Amino acid sequence: MKFEHGRRPGAADVTLAVAVAAVLLAVVLPGTDTGPLGQAAVVAGSLALVAWRWAPLPALLVSACGMLLYATQAQPTPPTAFPVLLCLFATIRSGHRVTGIAVSAVFLAGALAAGLAGDTGQPDQEIMQDTSLLVGWFVAACVAATVSKHRQAFLEQAEQRAAEAERTREEVARRRAGEERLRIARELHDSLTHSISVIKVQAGVAIHLARKRGDEVPAALLAIQEASGDAIRELRATLDVLRESGVEPAGSGLDLLDDLVERARRTGLAATVTLTGERRELPPDVDRAAYRIVQEALTNVSRHAGQAAALVRVDYRPGALVVQVDDDGCADPDRAPVPGNGLTGMRERVTALGGSLHAAPRPEGGFTVRAELPLARELEQAS
Repeated sequence: MKFEHGRRPGAADVTLAVAVAAVLLAVVLPGTDTGPLGQAAVVAGSLALVAWRWAPLPALLVSACGMLLYATQAQPTPPTAFPVLLCLFATIRSGHRVTGIAVSAVFLAGALAAGLAGDTGQPDQEIMQDTSLLVGWFVAACVAATVSKHRQAFLEQAEQRAAEAERTREEVARRRAGEERLRIARELHDSLTHSISVIKVQAGVAIHLARKRGDEVPAALLAIQEASGDAIRELRATLDVLRESGVEPAGSGLDLLDDLVERARRTGLAATVTLTGERRELPPDVDRAAYRIVQEALTNVSRHAGQAAALVRVDYRPGALVVQVDDDGCADPDRAPVPGNGLTGMRERVTALGGSLHAAPRPEGGFTVRAELPLARELEQAS
């Protein structure tokens, strides 16, 4: 049970206070000779239980005063001291140990003095026995409250340690992921960047020599030079991201589709683009995935389809973006495609976005890649 200050009493506290007052008035008080003042004191002491959890110290003071006033007219018994016991438990449980014990001592002493001095018809020995019984109840309440308080403190510390351990695990995981990204970035920089740079330099030298001799520069050589430059640019952007957050770099979306198709044409691939639907801004992850799918599909056409033509279709639909690349190459419709790294990467991108991918030979010949990327995230953000 956790005690809080500054909150309004709940229905359970009100019910408890009313029930205790009703029981004392109906069961305990009829056997004693008390007047209206004693009855009002019992009611006031019982109704103090309304605030026993949210304001335990004021509730203890009110209940103790009420029951002490009742004690001037009748010897208190454990049932009539129940409101004081419960408020004492809550007071010590909330940290007011010294005050709670002091108020309890005053209550017990006052009740004993009132019983001995008053004309209750009870022998002094019986009054002392009843008071001793009450002292035992009060000591038990103090012990229970102390144990409960330490148990709650232990549970809170355990929760804090668990939360700290979870934060530590997350920090270790992030640090290890960052170290792995840095290692991959270094490997890429030391190997792949160097190799692509050599290709770009050699293509540039070949172009320069051809122009110096007055020969016509082959279109394929120009495409190699441009593609290697773009590859270096994208690779450097990827390396920067690997050294930072691991998020895919910007600038790899459908806004670069025309440049991508133009580079494919320079390699000898007859590629055309068809756009349907209302073109609009896309979520960054969908935009990048669509670009990469078209890029990989055109690369596969250039590598495997021979002298083929490719048609790129981009369809902007209300709830999805559909990207399709068809070629009229030499793919056999009776043979299933062998899933390489390119197709696997495309499928992983599409699956991560909750979309679907179809990559297979066409019945009339050639190959088709069709990806449907949902825009549900975009619509949820807009709403």
